[in-house]
Amino acid sequence: MTDFHHVSVLPEETLAALHIRPDGIYVDCTLGGAGHAGHIAAQLSSKGRLIGIDQDEVAIDAAQERLAAVKCGVTLVHDNFRNLRAILEREGISSVDGILFDLGISSPQIDTAERGFSYMQDAPLDMRMDRRAAHSARTVVNEYTAEALTEIFYTYGEERWAKRIAEFIIEERAQHPIETTGELVAVIDRAVPKAVRAQGGHPAKRIFQAIRIEVNEELTILADAMQDAVDMLSAGGRLAVITFHSLEDRIVKKTLKQLAQGCICPPKTPVCICGHTPKVRLIGKARAASAAECAANPRAKSAKLRVAEKL
Repeated sequence: MTDFHHVSVLPEETLAALHIRPDGIYVDCTLGGAGHAGHIAAQLSSKGRLIGIDQDEVAIDAAQERLAAVKCGVTLVHDNFRNLRAILEREGISSVDGILFDLGISSPQIDTAERGFSYMQDAPLDMRMDRRAAHSARTVVNEYTAEALTEIFYTYGEERWAKRIAEFIIEERAQHPIETTGELVAVIDRAVPKAVRAQGGHPAKRIFQAIRIEVNEELTILADAMQDAVDMLSAGGRLAVITFHSLEDRIVKKTLKQLAQGCICPPKTPVCICGHTPKVRLIGKARAASAAECAANPRAKSAKLRVAEKL
């Protein structure tokens, strides 16, 4: 079996949130190793259908093997969820009963050193979830301006030493290209005072997160993809989104709030003239993993599950 061991977070809560119908059509937009997809497929009959999307070919191969014996129809697509609408249209599907986004990075991607996602393992600078893409971490580190790097580190990494780290990168690459994760970590070490590095975790973690988000356009595509997902849901269909850090959760929360909003006329308008109607209703508050799950899977500690139902 293809090696892609990943423990899915909030599996029972996610399955319950999606309200699986045995003959329904469900989409996992972030297939990974088919953890959540496997749970969904197990509840589908031979009349049901699962569409799995992932931009990582290793995940697609692993999911193919793990879903081989399920009863429902399975279609796996090597693509980015930004193309959800086009993918479903290609499959001749006009609406579905449930859609899941499990955002962020998977454990196998971090643990596979040569992918270049981890600051704790020396490897070529890469960080592409889709290895067909030309744009890699090496591109960002060696070709972006100091201003662009500062903006990325501050916005996507919430790093207060963003400007200084960017300046040190510019100085280093003037001597030679920065080729590996180890070289980049060494630059960050020099840029951030040791006393600061001793507090609140290594800044390389935040910088690597920022570069990864930039390389894979993780946040810039999210709101539009969620809106496409809601458009493709049948009435009563459910959208479930799992986030792992405040940046993506903020976008998810804001987008769902907008999709659930009715009239958007100015408060003093006597009669509604905007004609704006809500597309979804929010199902409860954000859900977190239980203490038992967090103990068994530390990655679950920051996870939040938000759910909406199509009106």
